[in-house]
Amino acid sequence: MQQDKHPEYRPVVFRDRAAGYAFLTRSTATSEQTIEWDDGESYPVVDVEISSESHPFYTGKARTVDSEGRVARFERRYGGGPGEGSGPTG
Repeated sequence: MQQDKHPEYRPVVFRDRAAGYAFLTRSTATSEQTIEWDDGESYPVVDVEISSESHPFYTGKARTVDSEGRVARFERRYGGGPGEGSGPTG
């Protein structure tokens, strides 16, 4: 590995403003702001819009797609419903 070509990898706090959640991890992200963490040390803090704490997929609040309506619309438009002679059984 060549020296002085890679950014510094250090502890950084990522703060999800939507969920009010923060977590400490290692990253190359930089910030002028700092925050005092639970261990008494100050770390750079990066504010993010969304994390696993506020993302609908991870919180279980994701919307489901109306796939049945899409299939029915496709069959109306292009035929292919049961008994119409399409597919291996018709």
